Amino acid sequence: MDVIVDTISFGGKCLYYFLEAFTFKIIPPKRKDVAGEIVLITGGGSGLGRQLAIHFATLGAIIVLWDINEEGNKETCRLVKEMSNVKIFAYTCDCSKRQEVYQVAAQVREEVGNVTILINNAGIVTGKNFLDIPDDMIEKSFAVNALSHFWTYKAFLPAMIEANHGHLVCISSLAGTIGLNGLSGEYFIQPLYFVSDYCATKFAAFGFAESLFFELDLIKKTNIKTTIICPFLINTGMFDGCVSKYPLLLPILEPKYVAQKIIDAILQEKVYCTLPKSASFILYLKQIMTPKMTVAMVKYLGGETIMASFKGRMKPNTLPPETKEKHQ
Repeated sequence: MDVIVDTISFGGKCLYYFLEAFTFKIIPPKRKDVAGEIVLITGGGSGLGRQLAIHFATLGAIIVLWDINEEGNKETCRLVKEMSNVKIFAYTCDCSKRQEVYQVAAQVREEVGNVTILINNAGIVTGKNFLDIPDDMIEKSFAVNALSHFWTYKAFLPAMIEANHGHLVCISSLAGTIGLNGLSGEYFIQPLYFVSDYCATKFAAFGFAESLFFELDLIKKTNIKTTIICPFLINTGMFDGCVSKYPLLLPILEPKYVAQKIIDAILQEKVYCTLPKSASFILYLKQIMTPKMTVAMVKYLGGETIMASFKGRMKPNTLPPETKEKHQ
C-alpha cells in the first residue's frame, strides 16, 4: 500500500515540477539581486575568474578575489576599479593547501564579512598520458580541482547554513560529464595529450557539488542555491591553439561569453548549466548510446584532432631564455 501511495505522490510532484519548469520557460522568474552580496571567486587573477569579477562588479556585488598569482589579482582589481566604485578585495591563496584556505577564509570573514556567493573556479591541467603523470602531479590536480572545493565549502558554508542564505557555484567542465582524451596541459608542450586526471577531478567536483545540492535540500536549507557549470574549452590561453572540428556545434568559448552565461545561471538560480547548449544534447545521446557508439560520436566530433595545433600557455619561468621575452 505504501508503494502505491508513494508512487502517486511522486507522480504528482513530477507533474507539478514539469508544469513549473514549462511555465518558467514562457515566463522567466525574476532574476535575483546580488547587489551587496559578498562574492568570492577562486582563480580570480586571470581568465574566466577575472571576467566574472568584472561582471559581478557591474551588478553592485562586493568582490573577493583569491589567486596564487598576486600580480594577476592586482591586475583584476585595477580593471574592476576602472569600471566601477565597487568594493573589491584581493587575497593571495593557494587553494590546494587546506590550512592556507582556512587561514585566508578567517581573514576574509574578519575584514570583509561572511561570503554569500562562493565560486570555485581555480583549476589546473597537467597534460600527460596517464602512466607518464608523476604521482605528485596527480595529487596536485586533485588538490586544486576537487579537494579545494571541500575546504572552501567547510570555510564558508556554515555561515550560509546559519542564515539559510547563499549560493555555491562549481565551475566543472564538459570533461566532468564524459571521459575525454585529447585535452592538454597548461605547462607542457608535447605531440600527444591526455586528461585522465583532469576528467577525474572535474567528475569529482561535479559529484561533490551535486551531492551538496541534495544534502542542503534534505536539511531544508533551500535558500542556499547550487549552480554547476560544465563548459567546453574556453579561450583563456590554457588551451591556446585548439581548433574545434565543427565550431558551429562545439565552438571554443570566449571568456566574456561564458562569464555572462554563468552570471545568468546564478541570477536565475539554475542548478545545471552546460555550455554551449548543443553539449546538452550530446550528453543526452551518451546516456542512450552503447559505449562503442559513444566512441564513434567522440571521433566524429573531432576528439582525436582537437589538439593537433595545440600551443598552450607556459609559465614565463619555464621558457628557455631566448623565448621568455616574446611570451611575457
